[in-house]
Amino acid sequence: MKVSALLEGTNLTTTPKVFLGGTCNKSTWRNDIIPLLNVDYFNPIVDDWTDAAAKEEIKQRRLCSICLYVITPKMTGVYSIAEIVADSFLRPATTVFVRLREDGPKRFTDGQWKSLNAVAKMVHQNGVHCFTDLETAALKINAMSKFTKVVRPPNPTI
Repeated sequence: MKVSALLEGTNLTTTPKVFLGGTCNKSTWRNDIIPLLNVDYFNPIVDDWTDAAAKEEIKQRRLCSICLYVITPKMTGVYSIAEIVADSFLRPATTVFVRLREDGPKRFTDGQWKSLNAVAKMVHQNGVHCFTDLETAALKINAMSKFTKVVRPPNPTI
């Protein structure tokens, strides 16, 4: 697919932008990282999750120049893991994966943590930047935003 077809009907700028994907469920990681970012971002969290909100999330994931995924023990579904793996193939150099062992009173079990570390190792081998804290991830994203060309991958299939 031609890049012009991907961009059709959008109001894009060439300014880098970060997609804030990952754990929802009242996790506050987005509130924690946003003040650390020196780049525009898309936060998919909305009060009322509708089909339109889901479509906008998919669109923004494709259009953002950097995709950040933060997984915490508050996660209940596995879709974000699938997104991380997909983006490790579609756009590895501009994907950032953070796994946080704790989120408020919740903590990953040793088995869950071992599994997430295995995912991190797998996607890191594809070129994804992996971290276990938000501060270091924000520093990396800020550095990446200075040098990242705004190149969009094809529409993801997930």
